Amino acid sequence: MTETISDSPASIEALGYKQELKRSLSLLDLLVYGLVFIVPTAPFAVFGFVYNASKGMVPLVYAVGLVAMLFTASSYVAMARAFPVSGSVYAYAGRSISESFGFIAGWALLLDYLLLPALVYMLCAVAFASMVPGVPQWVWMVGLLAINTVINLFGIESTARISMILLALQMVLLVVFFVVAIAAIMHGTAGAHLSLAPLFDAGKISASLIFGALSLAVLSFLGFDAISTLAEEAHGGGVAVGQATILSLVLCAILFIAQTYLISLFVLGRTSFAPGHATEQASYTIAAMIGGGWLKFLVSIVGIVITGIPGALTAQAATSRLLYSMARDGKLPRFLAYISPTRKVPDLTILAVGVLTLALFAIFYGNIDRLTSMVNFGALTGFLLLHVSVIAWFMWRQRSGRWLRYLVVPLTGFAIIAYVLVNMDVHARTLGVIWLAAGIAIIVLVKLLGGKSALPLE
Repeated sequence: MTETISDSPASIEALGYKQELKRSLSLLDLLVYGLVFIVPTAPFAVFGFVYNASKGMVPLVYAVGLVAMLFTASSYVAMARAFPVSGSVYAYAGRSISESFGFIAGWALLLDYLLLPALVYMLCAVAFASMVPGVPQWVWMVGLLAINTVINLFGIESTARISMILLALQMVLLVVFFVVAIAAIMHGTAGAHLSLAPLFDAGKISASLIFGALSLAVLSFLGFDAISTLAEEAHGGGVAVGQATILSLVLCAILFIAQTYLISLFVLGRTSFAPGHATEQASYTIAAMIGGGWLKFLVSIVGIVITGIPGALTAQAATSRLLYSMARDGKLPRFLAYISPTRKVPDLTILAVGVLTLALFAIFYGNIDRLTSMVNFGALTGFLLLHVSVIAWFMWRQRSGRWLRYLVVPLTGFAIIAYVLVNMDVHARTLGVIWLAAGIAIIVLVKLLGGKSALPLE
């Protein structure tokens, strides 16, 4: 195959599939989906941890984080054009490396996509319970799950509309925070003044410091990858998915840098927060300092609710598309590939995600920290296989001569993600490896039982 053909966007029909899902999503819909999944206000929750790790240079860490994640985004752009299907890294690895690697990639992503909704609902339940303590947390979890499941069953347009409304509320929250923070800086609240120290402090900076903090900051960017699961429902297919992937990543990075810079100006001169509550609540404490209790309430409780609900909604949609893609290829029970003839959505996988989320509530109830680490392990493992897929497809199978684009870039992205993965919590790595081992055991079992390929390869 020539370079021209390999760089041209593919069609789903050329890959051996029928167009069953409804193409109704615009570039704006995809962009909103990505922004909602990443969460524009994500740094609020981890500000104290990143601050301690970077000695106060949080905005710099997020700027470096953007550069680091652009390598992974570039690989998504390349593979989305080559394989514009719902399976994301599962499909990319399956077609470029082998079906076994594809299954492992899908299995790793399931660790991310299946656990993420449960995690978000637990966080929202904690926030709701703090406002209405008389209602048990499990009631909030089940109620929010039921609402989002129904919205997803109504079709991807409903998911897109709700996501757009809730994203708008998130942006209003950020605007309010920016206005109050800027006014406080002008009045010198807590000694705040304009300074370049949060962006670059030559006396503190070092490669080990930046990359150590990077392992925390990169996790705030996770979510843009889920846009690739909507490739079969987007006008423009893989090309639109690639554009939305880059745009969502860059826009969120700008918001991350802006909000952490403003927050940092109120704690100039210090290099860390005390361990425990002071670190966990750092951004919320600063919000109270500059705007009072109402601003703290706005960025904490209200912030969790208006970011968590759409985040879980989009996570359920992404998970159902991944399950649908794997079931369509025979890697999961084929009945899960059923598509509603009227709404053009994978009904059974949406319901399956709801049932699995209920089970996860029971398993991980009260263990939010462990659940968070496992979510990150799944996403980062998927990223590793994504970069390998780019090299395998373009350099090995296509014999491309574009070494920088299809070899150097994915290798750099691989190295960055590997570094973050190695520096992850040891318990999360252990549980993640057990999950991957279970996936490998399934492959071996299927092979022993004489299982055959169901992937419609060219």
